[in-house]
Amino acid sequence: MKPNFPFTAVVGQGQVKLALTLLAIDPVIGGVLVSGPRGSAKSTLARSLADLPINGLKKLVTLPLGSTEEMVTGTLDLQQALGEQQVAFAPGLLSKAHQGLLYVDEVNLLPDSLVDLLLDVAASGINRIERDGISHEHAAEFVLMGTMNPDEGELRPQLLDRFGFGVALANHYSAQERVEIVRRRQAFDNNAEAFIANYAEQQTQLVTDIHQAQALLPSVTINDELRLAIAEACVAAQVDGVRGDLVWLRAACAHAAWQQRSKVTPEDIDAVAELVLMHRRQQPPQSPPPTNHFDNSPAKRPSSDKNNQTLSDNDWGQMQPEMQLTGQARSIEVNTKTQYNFKDHASKLTSQGTLSHGKGRSTSRWSQRINWFASFIAGRGKQPELRYRRQRGADPTLHLVLLDTSASTLSGQGQSQAKGLVEGIGQQAYLARQQMLVLSFGNDKVEPLMAWGRAPKTMRSLLNTISAGGGTPLRQALQQAQAYGHQLLRRNPATRIINYIITDGRVQQDITGLQLPGTSVLVDTEQSQIKRGKGQQIAHHLGADYFTLTQAQQVN
Repeated sequence: MKPNFPFTAVVGQGQVKLALTLLAIDPVIGGVLVSGPRGSAKSTLARSLADLPINGLKKLVTLPLGSTEEMVTGTLDLQQALGEQQVAFAPGLLSKAHQGLLYVDEVNLLPDSLVDLLLDVAASGINRIERDGISHEHAAEFVLMGTMNPDEGELRPQLLDRFGFGVALANHYSAQERVEIVRRRQAFDNNAEAFIANYAEQQTQLVTDIHQAQALLPSVTINDELRLAIAEACVAAQVDGVRGDLVWLRAACAHAAWQQRSKVTPEDIDAVAELVLMHRRQQPPQSPPPTNHFDNSPAKRPSSDKNNQTLSDNDWGQMQPEMQLTGQARSIEVNTKTQYNFKDHASKLTSQGTLSHGKGRSTSRWSQRINWFASFIAGRGKQPELRYRRQRGADPTLHLVLLDTSASTLSGQGQSQAKGLVEGIGQQAYLARQQMLVLSFGNDKVEPLMAWGRAPKTMRSLLNTISAGGGTPLRQALQQAQAYGHQLLRRNPATRIINYIITDGRVQQDITGLQLPGTSVLVDTEQSQIKRGKGQQIAHHLGADYFTLTQAQQVN
């Protein structure tokens, strides 16, 4: 078996190395999420760290992308149940990962429930199983490393916050760095044994430093002044909750121990700041990297001109924003028989089977997954009748909104009414506890107005930030929506997607061949009596239901 590349021989990626080192010292920090493109040494670092003889880190376990909850947590031992008719626990990947490093590639493609489970166990160090008639728990202390390519979709903010550290990898190496990376890799491939020997001293020193830090960590202290500094920094970064404060405190203590200090210093606070805040900072919506992330005053907004208009809070069709956003939630009538009432979606089941599980029992409450424990117990030595598990809930629904914010939408009150429609969609999705994603397209670019996640209670302040102007990049918006949809369906094929294209149809781009996964609805916001836009033509190409903005504004 070929040895792994030495940890200390990896060129660059200092933040990932620091994060993994601190997690080896204190796994309770809660894992690291590494975001970056392929070919940036993510898996190499994971394998090489697990190779080191570090206390509490003896092996590497990889979680396959198609893993089920049973594979991860463990379940009923079928062989023992069939052969001896005894209920026994069969360990899963979490049991194998105990005292090791659990590596999860493309963590953003896993179902949210599975990611949540992994993070729960990583934080507690205990895997508790209550399923299939089994009540069992076992130690599962491991370092969790999740990787993702942001081009393939983001994690929900709630899950991002559960990762202790976050690192955004850069894949832009200088020419000198590229030469050195290739040189080291070539030397390793030609003679791995000699290459590893060249880094043996550095590897040994790293292990020694980590062991000394582990021993010192329980005695590390931090004063109240530095505790306050952490809290103030989290407030300034608009970090939700206090998990960030706790992680920062633990990370600073681990860093101090690594530096062989018994007291935390400001240098320790600064050294781990970006690891803690990278994935927790709250960015203003639709804001390109500004110099001040938190200044949203009107004085700082660009002035309007003929080619690039920015709407202030009082600029919505010359009406006050509150007057335009406080209307009742809208429903969208697609045809004479079907109306998009989002409250109904939350309780529907996607599967309506025909199998019966006892007299008078409807199968709509049951899934097609066999409950093996119940089946074996029911058999009692006879040929058992298969029992099925109850459905855990409705399949997830995503409301994907594409909102046209080009200059042509500023005429009349089309954009104001379109915002009211988006607000209504958001309200009903919120009540149904469903997901929502809003992309705005205008100013010749496509931007996420609201990141993919649980629909908010209100979108008033979010919609007030929209700046309108420029051209209509409809094709690019559809391509992004298509990519989001396919990526979501890869994670969970049962997801229901409803696409809303809200536009005046004044576009020159060819959209032939583009199809969005799920159900599509096009709302034509053009206000003139004689339609100059291509709303109906676009709807036809997309196979979408078409109606005007007036038709869409029907009160529930």
